Amino acid sequence: MSSAPVVVWFRDDLRIADNPALCAAADQRAPVIALYVLDEESSGIRPLGGAAKWWLHHSLSALQADLADHGIPLVLRHGAALAEVVDIVGQVGARAVVWNRRYGGPERSVDTEVKASLSAAGIEVESFAASLLFEPWMIRTRNGDPYSVFAPFWKACNAAPPPRLPLSVPERINRSADLTGVTRLEMDELALLPKHPDWASGLRAAWRPGEASAQRALADFFDGSLRTYASDREIPGTPGTSRLSPHLRWGEISPFQAWHAAKVMRQEASEGVRAFLSELGWREFAWHTLFHSPDLATANWRPGFDAFPWPAIRPDLLTAWQEGRTGFRLVDAGMRELWRTGWMHNRVRMVTASFLTKNLLVDWREGERWFWDTLVDADSASNPFNWQWVAGSGPDSSPYFRVFNPELQAAKFDPADRYTRANIEEWRTGEYPDPIVDLRETRANALDAYEIVRNRP
Repeated sequence: MSSAPVVVWFRDDLRIADNPALCAAADQRAPVIALYVLDEESSGIRPLGGAAKWWLHHSLSALQADLADHGIPLVLRHGAALAEVVDIVGQVGARAVVWNRRYGGPERSVDTEVKASLSAAGIEVESFAASLLFEPWMIRTRNGDPYSVFAPFWKACNAAPPPRLPLSVPERINRSADLTGVTRLEMDELALLPKHPDWASGLRAAWRPGEASAQRALADFFDGSLRTYASDREIPGTPGTSRLSPHLRWGEISPFQAWHAAKVMRQEASEGVRAFLSELGWREFAWHTLFHSPDLATANWRPGFDAFPWPAIRPDLLTAWQEGRTGFRLVDAGMRELWRTGWMHNRVRMVTASFLTKNLLVDWREGERWFWDTLVDADSASNPFNWQWVAGSGPDSSPYFRVFNPELQAAKFDPADRYTRANIEEWRTGEYPDPIVDLRETRANALDAYEIVRNRP
């Protein structure tokens, strides 16, 4: 038994159950130290948005308490990951560092640099698969290329060896780590919470971050909405969705846990299970795409779309969209739900994104940045991937000529105005604003613009 500790570097895997890196550290029969580095400095690393920072604060607080129950201290640092990880390893005299893999381009570069530096110093380094059911490099076409269409991608995933079973929570660590003289921050020193002003009251009312809440959300979904998920997930304003997206984004629950829990339910709710697993597959497809196209948030996946003639942005129209004052109730209800709760129903996400890119002719990157700052579940794969899908510039995309009519969508998916009334106060008082654009005219303008890139690859 060694007295030199093992460091577990946490990132987007803020849980103790089904955490391969944590299990590997516990198996080494040495003191275990957990580390989280808020990295906003490494090259290419995208700083978190405001809503995501709020979630991270509370998720880290929950993780810290859970780890403490197992005898593991959580060290918090802020800075470039390479410098911070190397520094903490030196301060504690660690003999090994373990982590769960990341798949974004800048994140992989950072991890490669950290591994090289630690290995050169004689420190053991090992990484594990924890956040995706299928490693992105494992799912390829017959020609060895990445997939660009979801259906064959998901078929290939289902033909691959099935995802591993979830891992148990490690036993309590009875070998205390000595943190005397170790530089560590208090949670509030990470400055993740909004203060001047504190705009997070709606987030606090809507969410309870943390692994325990994630497990409750999964259990509640399977006990209730799973059976009607295939149909009810399209209806905003009803409890028809899982609401697991932020818990998956922060790794408070793993896709392996969700996958196998769903498989257990397949006899009772086969259609719901099939639809739910397909949504997990869509998440996998987004990460598959990001792995092979690391600039997904800034560059059109389809190079031919670079020629699209985006007009100059009208700030008044962009602001009206951001604030939910477009005069189209499903768009406005969604944008206000987003601002208040940090989340938006998926059907409404598609409608609001279509309205911005096709009726207002605003570059999809403007919308992606707004969602990045306001969504609690925004991640570096799904957020840009879904925006490019709606815009028509991404893989397996919704063609640009497919324009969601927000009035028809509202009539179909919110016929009783339930979602509208819950989110738009003026709808109840009769003071709702007039539409800011003409849908027929703006749709025609979008189609004219699309002709320029229609036949480009």
